[in-house]
Amino acid sequence: MNKEIEKAGITIVQMANLIPVAKTVGANRMVPTISIPYPLGDPNTPKEQQWKLRYHRVGVALDALTTDITEQTVFKVKF
Repeated sequence: MNKEIEKAGITIVQMANLIPVAKTVGANRMVPTISIPYPLGDPNTPKEQQWKLRYHRVGVALDALTTDITEQTVFKVKF
């Protein structure tokens, strides 16, 4: 689906915990997430830490939207 959205001229970022799968299906911009049931958080951590994780990952995804790329790119997250 990513390819079709991008063919329409809309830049998209795939946030996924299974980056190899995202690459296989043709995602161009990928941001790693934490886990399958909780992609943007960990319910075993304090709410403040969860918020920081989410805030950071969404920030990386927004930066990825504005980054010019020429090949499939996995954007780094710091934690």
